[in-house]
Amino acid sequence: MESNTYKEDPFSSQRNTRVTINELAEQLGLTKGTVSKALNEYAEIGENTKRRVKRKAAEMNYRPLAHAQAIRTGRTKSIGLVLQADVYDGQRPFLADFLAGVSQTASGENWTLTVATPATENGVLLTLRRLIDERKADGFILPRTKVSDPRIKLLRAEGIPFVMFGRTKDQTGCAWYDVLGEEAIRQAVLRLSKLGHQKIGFVNSDLKYNFADLRLQGFKDGIQSSGLKLYNELIVDGVMTGNAGRAATINLISMPLPPTAIVYATDATALGAYEAATELNLNIGKEISIIAYDGVPEGAFVKPSLSTFKVDTSKAGARLTALLIKRIRGTSAEELRETDAAVFQPGASEGPPLLSSRELAHRIKKNINLNKI
Repeated sequence: MESNTYKEDPFSSQRNTRVTINELAEQLGLTKGTVSKALNEYAEIGENTKRRVKRKAAEMNYRPLAHAQAIRTGRTKSIGLVLQADVYDGQRPFLADFLAGVSQTASGENWTLTVATPATENGVLLTLRRLIDERKADGFILPRTKVSDPRIKLLRAEGIPFVMFGRTKDQTGCAWYDVLGEEAIRQAVLRLSKLGHQKIGFVNSDLKYNFADLRLQGFKDGIQSSGLKLYNELIVDGVMTGNAGRAATINLISMPLPPTAIVYATDATALGAYEAATELNLNIGKEISIIAYDGVPEGAFVKPSLSTFKVDTSKAGARLTALLIKRIRGTSAEELRETDAAVFQPGASEGPPLLSSRELAHRIKKNINLNKI
């Protein structure tokens, strides 16, 4: 006699009747409502009951109908991720690992991932609005948060759950997972100071992003902790690309008394410094030292290899997904705030200064006519 459970073979032409929630409840000796709440992780259901229900559901191969579950719970069991295409185009290696972490964790919870890539900031807001109106996602992951973020304002106003990859100025109702970039930048300054550098520059990102504001504070804290003098003219903001990193590096090193070391808020901008060093006929790691942040794969292949603080973006995607699902299920935002540390990945782009700031300026003037760059 054949079982009346749904067969695992998806190509079988002799599938039997799908197991219903009523049949599952009858086998467990529980009410239909209790079984439903257990399967949907309601906080009012005890952990032992949840485990028992899930175990029996697996034994009976119970699969809820997606549309029926959506009607009953008001959820589609889908996570939304809206990425601004022109911002993320240059970070595909980073994004691939991040998406892997998100999708694998979502799949493990039997959730799906909805991804959209509008081209502009306004397009991001319009897309969020459409996904909310069409009920295509139960909540959203917000990467690269801003000090004042219109996405957060929209989702707050609509009462839609979200979790941030980063932090923001107004933390009301905000859940997040973030890597402490400010501490990494502070440690970079301390490391360079211990190597003997007295003048250290900082190439930062756009201060509208919250991570840039935090990393600037980390740089200043590192300078203060090292007992060094803070030179505001050696801080450059608004640098987001490799080309901009190249230009910022040339401007810093062409000063009358240039820094002998530079910290970069991102690897992408630090890689632009390699072009600048070639044009200025300088040896990175010797005449100019560099430490950056992110840990993108390209940093290991440049010569000399880039010293950087590596972020585990796959882990970030996984943790953000787990936190968002908890938020959607009713856990308060204040209980869902996690931070992690970046891990220093040593390269050969930093070392003791071979030249003083004045000697470095003389070397540059001797090697190249800056007016022709």
